[in-house]
Amino acid sequence: MGNGNVPAADAAAGEKSMAQAFEQVPAERPLAMPEQDFASRPALTFPRPFNIDIWARRLLVVLLALIPAAMAAHEMRRTIGLDGISAMEGVYLALFISLFAWIAFGFATATIGFLLLTVGKGRSVTPRPLRASEPLQGTTAILLPVCNEDFLGVLGRLSIMERSLAQVMGGERFEFFILSDSNADNGAHERSAYLEMRRSFSRPVHYRRRTLNIGRKPGNIAEWVQRFGGGYDYMVVLDADSVMSGQTMARLAADMERHPHVGLIQTVPTVMGASTLFARWQQFASRLFGPISAAGMIWWAGSEGMFWGHNAIVRVRAFAESCGLPELPGRAPFGGHIMSHDMLEAALLRRRGWDVHMVTADDSFEEFPPSMPDLFTRDRRWCQGNIQHVPLLVKIAGLHPVSRFQLLVGASAYCTSPMWLALMLVVLGGAASGLWPPAAVLPSGALLGVTAILLFGPKILSILWAMADPARRIGFGGAARMTRGVIADIALSILMAPVAMLTQTINLFGILMGRKSSWNGQTRDRDGMAIHSAIWLFKWHLLLGVGLTLLAMRAGALGWTMPVIAGLFAAPLLAALTARKDLGRRAEENGLFQVAVPWWRAQGYRPLRFRWPTGDARQPVVAANDE
Repeated sequence: MGNGNVPAADAAAGEKSMAQAFEQVPAERPLAMPEQDFASRPALTFPRPFNIDIWARRLLVVLLALIPAAMAAHEMRRTIGLDGISAMEGVYLALFISLFAWIAFGFATATIGFLLLTVGKGRSVTPRPLRASEPLQGTTAILLPVCNEDFLGVLGRLSIMERSLAQVMGGERFEFFILSDSNADNGAHERSAYLEMRRSFSRPVHYRRRTLNIGRKPGNIAEWVQRFGGGYDYMVVLDADSVMSGQTMARLAADMERHPHVGLIQTVPTVMGASTLFARWQQFASRLFGPISAAGMIWWAGSEGMFWGHNAIVRVRAFAESCGLPELPGRAPFGGHIMSHDMLEAALLRRRGWDVHMVTADDSFEEFPPSMPDLFTRDRRWCQGNIQHVPLLVKIAGLHPVSRFQLLVGASAYCTSPMWLALMLVVLGGAASGLWPPAAVLPSGALLGVTAILLFGPKILSILWAMADPARRIGFGGAARMTRGVIADIALSILMAPVAMLTQTINLFGILMGRKSSWNGQTRDRDGMAIHSAIWLFKWHLLLGVGLTLLAMRAGALGWTMPVIAGLFAAPLLAALTARKDLGRRAEENGLFQVAVPWWRAQGYRPLRFRWPTGDARQPVVAANDE
């Protein structure tokens, strides 16, 4: 910070030098990370052989999505537009068929994943076991970027991973780096905590804080690559709320050594650490419904997998040569630093011929936002980042076709909410204005049945998958508790769906109008919210509920719109209640949304507890190894 007549640049340099005096890092091993030229096609580090098997898989998934959509289009064509299709009917059909194909694609992916995990036993989507005859040769850095986080919680999670690595063959070849982008006040607390606790670990745990937060998380990691990347073969990239077992990290490093053409392996993390009712609900849904969809996606993605920015291992030199991100021209939200960097980094690795794979792992975890508003705040940032990819689809030369498809799907996912809202308004508006009778454009009973299967089929398949394994079934509390959790999940999802629909629609149009998102530290802990705050936060949802009620009454279609209207009116109460920890504890006591304990508890690990003592010294105290 400036002081008196000291120039701002000199003051910033002074603050940076002071912060570097507190760094505890190894000797620098610089590695060049050139900024990528998107306009020219780069030379391939590895050639891309045509794999007819993987392309046949992709064709199968597309056909499984398009065939039901074509049948739905034929069925709808028989009920409307027999005397020609008007403009309004054309809009209706375009929206209905597109959304039908979208949910059919999700169902096809989940069905394939179900077959892989049951009939195929999941062998094709999990990392290989470690072999004693193949000791690790490379050195791996475990990167923990933090930005104004609960630092003592970060240290507790780090302690779990550090002690887990001590039990693994080759665990001595891993080092931790805490890469801080926190502000000056939090940075001071972090440094004092780090200096106090670093003696508690048996392996190197390095720390450094940047005073200039350039480029957010990708800039944070790029700075590490440029300073230290030459000394490490791989880097395991985590988030501040991530936990991954030493066994999985060692298995991933071994896979990288077996396959020198692989640039990145992304694990599919599941949710842990839920305390509020909302987070416990999402934790249950992630654990039960996520695996089969993830397995299906891994199956058709092949070597063109995705990167989610955390819980993944990356080949350092491949990342350095491929993923130097330029600053985009123009103003935010479309210009400036690239926000959803992870998906683009996976595409850039594949652009140079490096393989990008995804694997399932039972011991790779992350936390979930504690409430609906916190989820929507994060989702808005993701929306802006994914929409930012759209012009890059045509500007970046040499992208793999599947990478372009994944970037397009990531962006179009945020277009489905306004499409659902537009479809509803078209149906109600046409009926209210007399263009068609209220029931004329509704799907037939058979088509509604197919739609229900596509929507709820993945949940049913997930239940069958969980029931097939006794240990997994017990982890969810048994058949009865699991079924009760699924019923509660469906009811809550029906209420939340229209809330998410309008929120994403507002976010998308706000971004298109030039309102950029901030990218501050995430809210990872909350206990309730005031109902008046919730009412103000969801005021547009309440207004839409009133408008839809009036429109549905005029159109004579109040019955089938009632779930949507109820969800909009219930939004403030739903947000306030599900953000409470006492309801989360009550659900846990009653076995609702029960999940298996994390691997570290099952194996007897406990995080080291670091606490600030009473007083103003803010010196951390290392407590016993228990909870």
